[in-house]
Amino acid sequence: MVMSKPIKSRSKNLKRRKRLSPAWQLCMPMTAIVLLFWSVAAVAQEAAPPDPTATLTVGLDTVWVLLCAFLVFFMNAGFGMLETGFCRQKNAVNILAKNLIVFALATIAYWAIGFGLMFGDGNPVLGTAGWFVGGADNSPATGDAYEGIFGALNWTGVPLFAKFLFQLVFAGTAATIVSGAVAERIKFVSFLIFSLVLTGILYPISGHWIWGGGWLAGMGFWDFAGSTVVHSVGGWAAFVGAAFLGPRLGRYSQTGATAMPGHNMSIATLGCLILWLGWFGFNPGSTMGVGDGAAIAHVALTTNIAAAFGGVAATFTAWFYLGKPDLSMVINGILAGLVGITAPCAWVTVPWAAVIGLIAGVIVVFAVTIIDGMKIDDPVGAISVHCVCGVWGTLAVGLFSQGPDGLIYGEGGGPAKGLILGGGFEQMIPQIVGILAVGAFTLVTTAIAWAAIKAIAGLRVPEEEEIKGLDISEHGMEAYSGFLKEA
Repeated sequence: MVMSKPIKSRSKNLKRRKRLSPAWQLCMPMTAIVLLFWSVAAVAQEAAPPDPTATLTVGLDTVWVLLCAFLVFFMNAGFGMLETGFCRQKNAVNILAKNLIVFALATIAYWAIGFGLMFGDGNPVLGTAGWFVGGADNSPATGDAYEGIFGALNWTGVPLFAKFLFQLVFAGTAATIVSGAVAERIKFVSFLIFSLVLTGILYPISGHWIWGGGWLAGMGFWDFAGSTVVHSVGGWAAFVGAAFLGPRLGRYSQTGATAMPGHNMSIATLGCLILWLGWFGFNPGSTMGVGDGAAIAHVALTTNIAAAFGGVAATFTAWFYLGKPDLSMVINGILAGLVGITAPCAWVTVPWAAVIGLIAGVIVVFAVTIIDGMKIDDPVGAISVHCVCGVWGTLAVGLFSQGPDGLIYGEGGGPAKGLILGGGFEQMIPQIVGILAVGAFTLVTTAIAWAAIKAIAGLRVPEEEEIKGLDISEHGMEAYSGFLKEA
């Protein structure tokens, strides 16, 4: 009895269909098919197929950015070789360990909070979103089409993770700069703590001011690839750390400074060459895209020209000033030219790049001797190369910039014309303000960080451990175990 009603209703429907003519019965399934395809066609019209040209452009730009990130990452090997060669044999393991672990620490700190502080949307002082590289983001959309919380990076059309990885290797570089200046006497654990603070908090905040759309960017400060953002910050932090630590035992006496030669200039030279290679990722990679290739080629050439002139200038300056063409000065001269051109590389002509590198090569020789005279013990010259020449490179934007018609940003973009080229002080003033602001912030905050670490964990190894060497006292091993040693 329960199933009688459905059976009756179905029989009524069959009787109704029989009353329809065969033509009308054929129209019913045909109508259903037409409606189905109509709806599919409407959906297809709304979701147009992707433009293959645009997809290829994003792919090429992404590969370029990642390749350059890998080159900058390889600079960690260059810093490791350079610092190890410049320091004494008994501390080689310690220096290599620091340069190896620092990038791992930087990765964790920058991923967790650093990237958000630097590039997350927030206020003119710091970013307040984007922790663990999370949040709204529709990269590789650019400009007005971008919808997300990393608006400061909406000018580059690559995926978010490519943006993050490229910025991460820069953060790691800033921490590695500090390693050389505090070498041969700092506690391993204290250096690790400071690296976490620098890459996770301090570097990202000052970086937000410039690259994250902060207040310095708003007033017209320009730094293309990081003479201030990366190198000066690392250099100022190194200066404060070396001052807090004090000089190595026996470095200075009443009669003056005692030389402590590096134990392996071969690997120091290799480190310099690796860094030189890595800079072709550092500067040209900061275009964050391939474009027509003109911008990349321009930046690469200005970078190389400055390095060459810096090395030659330092060689002859040391020859006349110190009496010998010191290899360590040749190495630091090349690096000085590279640091000096890092900020203006996209906005100066090739001849002016040569001038910038030449002046950096001269400056670094005198900076090393002046800092040594202040009894700030910097075993590798990191303060002179990265801090002093970073300041010089930042000023060079205000002196030699071609004006807002360069290759990178197109008509109307980029810094104003430099002072030497008739632009007056329009660009110099923001550059000077930026140098002073970042310098003051880094000096104060890193001093607080170093003081806190000193109070909690201590900074310097005991005297007997320093004499024995940090390889044995801190790591329980030797870099050259089993090799004969000179007395």
